Amino acid sequence: MELAIIIAVVVVALVFDYTNGFHDAANAIATSVSTRALTPRVALAMAAVMNFVGAFLGQKIAGTVADTIAPPSGSHGLTIVMAGLLGAIAWNLITWYFGLPSSSSHALIGGLVGAALASGTLVHWTTVIDKVVIPMVLSPLVAFTLGFALMLAIMWIFRRVSPSKANRGFRIAQTVSAAAMALGHGLQDAQKTMGVIFLALLTGGYVGASDDLPIWVIIAAATAISLGTWSGGWRIMRTLGRRIIHLDPPRGFAAESIAASVLYTTAYVFEAPISTTHTITSAVMGVGATKRVSAVRWGVARSILTAWVLTFPMAGAMAAICYFVAHFLFQLP
Repeated sequence: MELAIIIAVVVVALVFDYTNGFHDAANAIATSVSTRALTPRVALAMAAVMNFVGAFLGQKIAGTVADTIAPPSGSHGLTIVMAGLLGAIAWNLITWYFGLPSSSSHALIGGLVGAALASGTLVHWTTVIDKVVIPMVLSPLVAFTLGFALMLAIMWIFRRVSPSKANRGFRIAQTVSAAAMALGHGLQDAQKTMGVIFLALLTGGYVGASDDLPIWVIIAAATAISLGTWSGGWRIMRTLGRRIIHLDPPRGFAAESIAASVLYTTAYVFEAPISTTHTITSAVMGVGATKRVSAVRWGVARSILTAWVLTFPMAGAMAAICYFVAHFLFQLP
């Protein structure tokens, strides 16, 4: 029975990984597509490949995700993990439908915490606060500030270069920055699914807390997020690429470079599963504000901010509902 539940949890986790891929595909490529640095299909193919490669570059974030809650061993604990995943998937699909670039990362953590609270399971609040909530607040502020500063530097350095020549050069540079962003997305987001699968295996007694991630978990998570990225996220791409601000190649390059840098730093230095969505969106707003403050469509930004604020509690609430339904149907202890 427990083996069947573990298999079901792994399948649902990979479904979440897939939805994460198409939900967050725009993170890496929307700016490059909107500036015509890359065609949509070429950009998606590059992002899918870099997502796959990025998934193999570390395991620290997976460890952080697996340490957010401590479900009991056996089928009850596995049901809690399953409910957390279902809550995250539900919120991902809702925000995807409305074209809102919310955070799959925070939906996942919110779902796990919501299911844990509904079941009376221990939540490791130190991990959640220090490595999720605080980075959730700080990473967009850092990305906005650094994006604004880098764009000012670019404007000053290339002030004597003709706009047409600068745009040509930065379109080429955006190929590199978009690839770096996609690599960071794989590094960050694929590991989150790995962490959930590892948590399920740990709950079922198939791995020990000190074990490394099984290689099949890494390959499966990398493949799922890459396939999801290839399927695309056109609704969200329009929001990031054009509705916040109409980007030019220098601003697209600056936004992608800053976002990628923040993703790498938080992954390797702080082991924090931050949101790629929050990071790139804030960087886009930061570089856009250098044109003029009114150039950023703050009404759209306000809608996105609302989705950010709601993600953690709403995913948690949906996960709690999933847990209560499962508790009733299967008469869990």
